Amino acid sequence: MTTVLQKWGNSLALRIPRAYANEIAVAEGQPVDVRVTRGRLVIAPIAGKTYELSDLVAGITRKNRHAETDSSSARGKEVW
Repeated sequence: MTTVLQKWGNSLALRIPRAYANEIAVAEGQPVDVRVTRGRLVIAPIAGKTYELSDLVAGITRKNRHAETDSSSARGKEVW
């Protein structure tokens, strides 16, 4: 496919056709890595971090655990 670069402020903009965006699973607002490799412009999606609950819980220690917080007395029919 051939496309044309367009001026965007002091930069150039490149439209990515929907079929290509779908193929590499990117969407508007998603961060991408842009670099020049061997004289070619390479654009690659940046994978978001994934978290496992067990890994997050394993990071809890006595030192970084917060104390219990009192949010106020009961209002309405709460049972404490």
